Amino acid sequence: MSAWQAASGDIEAIVAARHADPFAVLGPHATEAGLAVRAFIPDASALWLLAEDGTTLAHFARRHEAGFFETCLADCRDPFAYRLRAENTGGSWELRDPYAFGPVLGPLDDHLLVEGTHRLLYERLGAHPRCHQGVDGVHFAVWAPNAARVSVVGDFNAWDGRRLPMRKRIDSGLWEIFVPDIAEGAVYKYEIIAHDGTLLPLKADPFGFAAELRPSTASVVARTDRFLFQDTDFLARRAAADPRRLPLAAYEVHLGSWRRHEDGRFLSYDELAEALIPYAVDLGFTHLELLPVTEHPLDASWGYQPIGLFAPTRRFGDPAGFARFVDRAHRAGLGVILDWVPAHFPTDVHGLARFDGTALYEHPDPRRGFQTEWNTAVYDYGRREVANVLIASALYWLDRYHIDALRVDAVASMLYLDYARRPGEWLPNPDGSNDNRDAVGFLRSCNELVYAENPGAITIAEESTAWAGVSAPTYAGGLGFGFKWNLGWMHDTLDYMALDPVHRRWHHDRMTFGLLYAWTENFVLPLSHDEVVHGKGSILARMPGDDWQRFANLRAYYGFMWGQPGKKLLFMGQEFAQRREWDFASSLDWWLLDHAPHRGMQALIRDLNRLYREAPALHARDCEPEGFRWINADDRDNSVFAWLRAAPGASPVAVVSNFTPVPRPGYRIGLPQAGRWREVLNTDATSYGGSGLGNQGEIWAEAEPLNGLPASATVLAPPLASVYFAWQPK
Repeated sequence: MSAWQAASGDIEAIVAARHADPFAVLGPHATEAGLAVRAFIPDASALWLLAEDGTTLAHFARRHEAGFFETCLADCRDPFAYRLRAENTGGSWELRDPYAFGPVLGPLDDHLLVEGTHRLLYERLGAHPRCHQGVDGVHFAVWAPNAARVSVVGDFNAWDGRRLPMRKRIDSGLWEIFVPDIAEGAVYKYEIIAHDGTLLPLKADPFGFAAELRPSTASVVARTDRFLFQDTDFLARRAAADPRRLPLAAYEVHLGSWRRHEDGRFLSYDELAEALIPYAVDLGFTHLELLPVTEHPLDASWGYQPIGLFAPTRRFGDPAGFARFVDRAHRAGLGVILDWVPAHFPTDVHGLARFDGTALYEHPDPRRGFQTEWNTAVYDYGRREVANVLIASALYWLDRYHIDALRVDAVASMLYLDYARRPGEWLPNPDGSNDNRDAVGFLRSCNELVYAENPGAITIAEESTAWAGVSAPTYAGGLGFGFKWNLGWMHDTLDYMALDPVHRRWHHDRMTFGLLYAWTENFVLPLSHDEVVHGKGSILARMPGDDWQRFANLRAYYGFMWGQPGKKLLFMGQEFAQRREWDFASSLDWWLLDHAPHRGMQALIRDLNRLYREAPALHARDCEPEGFRWINADDRDNSVFAWLRAAPGASPVAVVSNFTPVPRPGYRIGLPQAGRWREVLNTDATSYGGSGLGNQGEIWAEAEPLNGLPASATVLAPPLASVYFAWQPK
């Protein structure tokens, strides 16, 4: 055997797809005898080396019947661009040799990943169409440090793991390969052999930017760096604003069940843009909040068990379609909030679980790495590379898709080591405490980078405990979120509203308790999807009394909610009082809008949003105590609440809510100014389906002190209604 020829052991390892370093054997290699070129082309019986112009340069010797070939150009030492022509009984074909191309990644990529500081990791990992060494193709890169071998397989190589084993970067555990002459739309996965020799189930790309439609699970090569956005003005306004000072009324939507085709098919991203965006604009919402659109295998998870943290779900179209949806929302003046789930991930075999045969993304100890409540794995937040991947996902959606906010799901499950665990099922800190310090560090770093890299973008925490400082800056010891869902307010007020009015006097403090802690965080008041599933019924169904009273109760409650300090969120269907609880598998009951009570509820939401947006007193100091003052918080006998909303330089607004079916004429309230106060909204108006009782459009305050205020007025508080009065300066 000549010195330039491959060793028999190397050939056997290549043919068996077990070689630790295939680039050391395959492709061009300078030797003392000349340039040796080796290739493994299964099913080929003969192989020729061609110049770029098609000239035949050499014939390969077949060293193994499985398709291992090699040749040597004695008069050549330096690698050059070449092609291969293969032949068998079925014919001949030409191809480029992937092993003739050098690496794309560099030492800096290795260093930043291991350090956990690679802010643009999504530009390096995943599948990227590119021109490399003058040739068009796709560069694949994946992190699998404990794998013995990783191959990219797809429809371009007959899903044969022997054909494209990748180059391992020893310093980081990254694997990469440039595959020439494939492009966008190629379907692929990774075939991985664990360090113990076990062949794992095929894995989707953790950085896959697109995916097949379920039940298929492969990743799809897609470009996401060339979307044409027309939202420059919107982003400039966003960057210049303080979100705490602006109205935020979010319409929470599950794209798969907001509306469907008559035959049950999903609407596409473009069809949703045509219907959903104008609808939300007409109702006066400021934002759309989307349940997770990250790719997920199971419809019934609503997206909260994601597999693809970088891929918009294929259920509604391709990545470009989702980008067009966001762009159209921005051009219509709507922000887009995306539910983002770094709290857990499913254990489907094609996903992240034991990705390279080890607990790579999940914590290796099941007491920290597995959540029995959801039967899902939990990320190892203390591993720098894992935290880097998650932060890269957050930054990716804001960068590539211009998302305005991330609502982070299930934060409490991340913060507490004993979340939903019984004694003995969790691993405490060395000092016995239960705070997950790795998760805290991850959340702080993620929030800092989101705000630093994306001016005007915000993060919102769904956090169900009394953890202090969720929305406080990290420099002050907080987690760094912009806002936090006020789940305590939601549960207290819904429990109150479910009571028969005759019993409400005994539970008066449920409606006032939230104001004792209202300024401890920057709060969002949510009536979310979680409140209309699992047997809870719709929000309307929770209201007591006959049908008229149910609608009146709900209108009064919405009036109460929109008048309280805090940003607003309402789940789809509740704006027109859907009667049944939400079903993710079917469209909302749009036919209900043929009936006046439901149209009236929708009209009320439209007017509440308009007033909320137009009156700075109702939003500009949502997060500070100067924006709120009780007029009367203690009238439990009448179940009446009265308060003021204010903002510097704005006319104050007084709100009176009566939660009994008894009208309250001659009800006197204190006010900060004498003069005319216009009745700007009354949930008992006949246009909303109410009885029409009110104050004939205005009240007049006199300089008679009451409730610690310098003026007062007599109002009529309609039954089961909320009324808003705005002061009118002369």
